Amino acid sequence: MLPWDKIDTVLLDMDGTLLDLHFDNHFWLQLVPRELSREKGISIDEARAMVEAQYEQVSGTLNWYCLDYWRETLGLDVLALHREMVERIQMRQDSMPFLQALEQAGKLRILVTNAHPDNLQLKLEHTELRRGLDKMISSHETGYPKEHPAFWTALFERFELEPERCLFIDDSEPILAAARKAGVGFQLGIKNPDSQKPHKAFADFPAIDDYHLLLEELQSG
Repeated sequence: MLPWDKIDTVLLDMDGTLLDLHFDNHFWLQLVPRELSREKGISIDEARAMVEAQYEQVSGTLNWYCLDYWRETLGLDVLALHREMVERIQMRQDSMPFLQALEQAGKLRILVTNAHPDNLQLKLEHTELRRGLDKMISSHETGYPKEHPAFWTALFERFELEPERCLFIDDSEPILAAARKAGVGFQLGIKNPDSQKPHKAFADFPAIDDYHLLLEELQSG
């Protein structure tokens, strides 16, 4: 599936790619509306409509991923709410075998996430993810989300990467497209970011639902 001899660095998204997206979907689509309903004395449906309108307004921007922005916009301590449900933070079962195989094959493993640094730190504290990575970056450190070309320029410069020898793995097709446009040589989608939801279809990129599909070719390559 992938020409591993042409890949030196694997750029990995976090939520939905290495971690089960079920945590984030439950948090933003269930817990936040429930808390907003309680705080404002409105119905769950009203609260859900309110947050969905706010989400849509900033989709694809850095604010969409910013805990500080949502604390100010919604009047909720979203980081404290995250800490209330840390038991739901789970790695995909196939992530660590894949990350270990990448290490054995001599590939540099860089976490490339839009997650806010506080959110990233929380997830590192409650998973073994850090053990499977060589480097990491939050888009908040660059001032641009992964959807923006300037993020990729900053990423390549920071880690002195050759974009054409990088593989980027993400569960978002628009972000995969941004990586390709920025010059990343190879892209791979994840069909099942949320273990509790049906598989996604990718129109323009190869995609898998289990990293074990890559292990044999990675080990032989």
